[in-house]
Amino acid sequence: MPDFTEAVTTAQSLERFPPFRYLGVRLLELTDDWGRVRLLLPLNPDTMNPGGSMFGGSIAAVADPIAALACHRRFPGYAVWTRELTLDFRRPGMSDLQLRFEFPQQAMERIAGELAGKGRSTPLFEFGFYDTRERVVAWVYNRVAIRPKGSTSPAHDG
Repeated sequence: MPDFTEAVTTAQSLERFPPFRYLGVRLLELTDDWGRVRLLLPLNPDTMNPGGSMFGGSIAAVADPIAALACHRRFPGYAVWTRELTLDFRRPGMSDLQLRFEFPQQAMERIAGELAGKGRSTPLFEFGFYDTRERVVAWVYNRVAIRPKGSTSPAHDG
C-alpha cells in the first residue's frame, strides 16, 4: 500500500489525496509548513445525507488526516497517524463547509520537547468546519500519535 503521507506534501497534491478526490474537496489555503490549512468541502449529491445536509461521514473523512499530515510535515522521520477523532456536530451543514486548521507555535514547541525527551508525543488538535454564514457546523478533536518510525507501540499508550 502506498504511503500517501509522503505524497501529500504540496498544495497541488492535497486535492488529489484519495479520500478527498471523490468528495470534491478544494484547497483554499496551505502554508508551506502546514501551520494553516483551509479546505472547502462542497455540499453536493456525493456529500449530502438524505436530509439535505452535509453527511457526517464526509466531514469525518476530511477531518481525519489533516492533523496527522501537518505533524508528518513538521516532524519528518517519525511515523504519524490519527489515534482518536471526535466530532461535535453543532448544526446541520446546509451549505459548503470550510475546514479551518491551525498548528499553533506553542503546540509545535510542546511536541518537539516531548519528542526530544520521550521520543513520542500524542497531541490533541482542535479545529472546525464552518458554513457560508461563518457558523461552526462541526468541531473536531483530533489526537495524533507521533512515534519513531517502525514503532509497534500500542495506540492507547498516552
